[in-house]
Amino acid sequence: MTQGERIREVRKALGLTLEKFGEKIGMKKNSVSQIENGKNSVTEQVIKSICREFNVDYIWLTTGDGEMFVDTDDDFIERIDRIMVGEDDARKNLFKALLEASDEDIAAFQRIIDLFASKKD
Repeated sequence: MTQGERIREVRKALGLTLEKFGEKIGMKKNSVSQIENGKNSVTEQVIKSICREFNVDYIWLTTGDGEMFVDTDDDFIERIDRIMVGEDDARKNLFKALLEASDEDIAAFQRIIDLFASKKD
């Protein structure tokens, strides 16, 4: 199975149209379709966006090995490791800041997370 075919599998598993899937990762539906059909190659940025937005396992998406979705603590730790060796400085800095945060800082951050989570519902 190609990366494009795996991307189609993710989209279908999530029950999303080409348009809705593309919106989540900043692409037009035609571009997603061309990737799924093997007409265009998938960039590393798109792969990372799909993994981040839909909790897709990076290794599965790039190689086909393992499970489609990340959902265990081990997978979570693996994702953190990939972030720390990746290119996204904002995410790296967030993890570094959390390591140095006081209990009060963590409580304040939790309130922010709860606020954003309540806005999603």
